[in-house]
Amino acid sequence: MSLLVTLDHVHKLHQLGDQTVRALSDVCLEIDRGDFVAVVGPSGSGKSTLLSILGCLDQPTRGHYLLHGENVFAQTKSRLSELRNQRIGIVFQNFNMLPRLTALENVALPLFYRREPLRNPAATARAVLERVGLGARIHHMPAQLSGGEQQRVAIARAIVNGPDLLLADEPTGALDTSTRDAILALLRELQRAALTVVLVTHDLEVAACARRAIRLRDGAVVGDSRRCDSA
Repeated sequence: MSLLVTLDHVHKLHQLGDQTVRALSDVCLEIDRGDFVAVVGPSGSGKSTLLSILGCLDQPTRGHYLLHGENVFAQTKSRLSELRNQRIGIVFQNFNMLPRLTALENVALPLFYRREPLRNPAATARAVLERVGLGARIHHMPAQLSGGEQQRVAIARAIVNGPDLLLADEPTGALDTSTRDAILALLRELQRAALTVVLVTHDLEVAACARRAIRLRDGAVVGDSRRCDSA
C-alpha cells in the first residue's frame, strides 16, 4: 500500500480566556491508502480535533499534514476547498442532510462545486445511492428516511466525488445495534474497494471492525495496534 496521510508533530492549542487548552500534542501518524483506521479515546481526548484537521476543517497550531505528499496547509484557500470537495469525504453522526432536498439532491450537491462540473450530476448521484443500497429511496425527503437510511445518504454524499479519504465522526452513535452493524459493513465494503477510511468512535465494538486502532488520551497518541488478521 502507498502512503496517503502523514501527520508530522502536529499540535493544536485552543485559547479559552486566560487558559490554553492542548487539544493535540505532538501527534505523528502515517496512514496507508486503502486502510481502515479507528481513532478511539474518551471524551476530550482529541478525536474530533484530529478528524477536523484531517478533513481540512481546522489547522494545527504547529506541525504538518501531508496528503499524498502535498503539504495541505501550505496551499491557497481555493486549493483547500478543492481538496475538501474532491479528495476528502466527511460523514457526521447527525447526518447533516438538508431537510428540503431529496436524497438524490442531497447527494448531488457536492458535484456542483467541482472545478470541472459533470454533464449529468443526477445520474452520478443515483449510481452512488444504488451503491449504498438506496436506489429505491432516491426521491424521499430526509424526514421520510430512517436513521440508518439517512446515514447511508450521508455516506453516499461523502463519496460521490470519488475521494481518497473518508472520515467518519461517530457515524453509528445515534443508531441501534443492527443498523450500526449494517453501516459498519458498508464502510468495510468501501474500504475493500480501495477507499481509505478513518473512523472516530468511543465504542470499542465499533473500533474492533477496523484493521487498525489508534488510541488518544489528552491529545496524545498512547496506542497504535493492528489486527493480526488484517494482512
